[in-house]
Amino acid sequence: MVSARRSLTGLLLFVGFLLSFSNSANALPAFARKYGLRCSACHEAWPMLNYFGQKFKDNGYQLMNDRDSPVWQNPSYWPVTFRMTPSWHRESTDKITYDTPGGTPGLRRLTSSGFDYGGLDILSAGTLEKNISFQIIPASDELGAFHIEAVNARLDNVFNSPWLNFKMGKFELDNLVSEKRGLTLSANGGGYNIYHFVPVGDGNIFGQIGDNQVGMEWLGHSANDRTRLSVAILSSTDGNPDLPYGSNSYSAFFTGSHAFNVGKLGTDRVGFYAMVGQAPTTYLTDSSSGVPVLLPSSGLGNKGFSREGFVGLFYFGKLDFQVVTQHGSDSKWFGAGYGDLIDGIATGNNTPGTVLPAGARNPTWNGAFVETHWVQNPQLIFFQRSEWIRMSQQAIPGTAGNFGNIDNYVFGYRYYPFMNSRAGFAWHNEYGWLKGYGLAPDGSDLTSNSLMLGFDFDF
Repeated sequence: MVSARRSLTGLLLFVGFLLSFSNSANALPAFARKYGLRCSACHEAWPMLNYFGQKFKDNGYQLMNDRDSPVWQNPSYWPVTFRMTPSWHRESTDKITYDTPGGTPGLRRLTSSGFDYGGLDILSAGTLEKNISFQIIPASDELGAFHIEAVNARLDNVFNSPWLNFKMGKFELDNLVSEKRGLTLSANGGGYNIYHFVPVGDGNIFGQIGDNQVGMEWLGHSANDRTRLSVAILSSTDGNPDLPYGSNSYSAFFTGSHAFNVGKLGTDRVGFYAMVGQAPTTYLTDSSSGVPVLLPSSGLGNKGFSREGFVGLFYFGKLDFQVVTQHGSDSKWFGAGYGDLIDGIATGNNTPGTVLPAGARNPTWNGAFVETHWVQNPQLIFFQRSEWIRMSQQAIPGTAGNFGNIDNYVFGYRYYPFMNSRAGFAWHNEYGWLKGYGLAPDGSDLTSNSLMLGFDFDF
């Protein structure tokens, strides 16, 4: 029973990885229209930022000249961009349990292919007045169900200092390697696993570095943007509104980096990040029904978690590398399955009065990825990413040491027939392969792969 439950949990986690990487990316031709610049001024390859684009973003979407204030804009200017991705894709998973027409159950490969399309992103950002900027991103899934991906307002250069910038709302965490601006799109390669990783059976959904979070951020940077520091205080809700997991739990995200010249090769940058916080592990329930009391104060038993990593951006002419490492740790309460209020229902692991399994420990793991880009020219970029996650300590003694480990390899290219201030268009081709150790229903490794060919456009 325990083995079957773990296998099912592992399979659900593996599928969850595939479904969680529908990125909303931030690339606005509206900014090019506003300032009369080429898209390549800010993007190494749309939507990935270059050094100038990062500085423009850090300045609150401003060039620090008279054209920043909306009062100088043409009244017909509308800072809105729409983005969608129609595609053909093929998905294959090697060990799925299903019956044959004759009724014989077994583990078999399941493969599907066809034409499809992703969700819609509506991107709007800019200045309300000089040194007061905003961002609003309503986004829908492919069925048209909308949510608020991001909404925030920011005060820039307070007291005329680039070290005093404050943001409040829902926003992407200040990652140097941004998942929201990543180049990969496929089901098995579209996101960074270490930004979302949760050990099998772990109930901590709160330490999701790749998800937009709700809180307040201070960002400071030198005038030339070579040195950057930021601190964000967040509600431990994984970006959900109305405090569904409890109003008395907070997390913090810290970053720092420094850039330096490497001559004709460009500007490299190295930095660090850390996410530390607490989140509830149990919830108040109605004494008669056992249903959780879904009020802002219903979360109980806050326990800690942490994520720490180092980041490097290295440029060698047309070739560049993004390197990210991370160490993660959760409280043993999360490791035993406490925390996540699945579908609003308190399971046996989420109600007060329960106890930990004997010998439960803090689950810990290490991960890293290297993403490589070859920018042949502004219209053609080749990319690959190799990513690995390894458990260093399982929460429950006796669990196989490699259970839940992940290998992920992605490669492809993007060709841009044109990029201008009105629209962007990319012919996107990508292959991704993902392996989860011990996650198949029979306890063996589970592998899945994706092949994607599509059009990625915004206007």
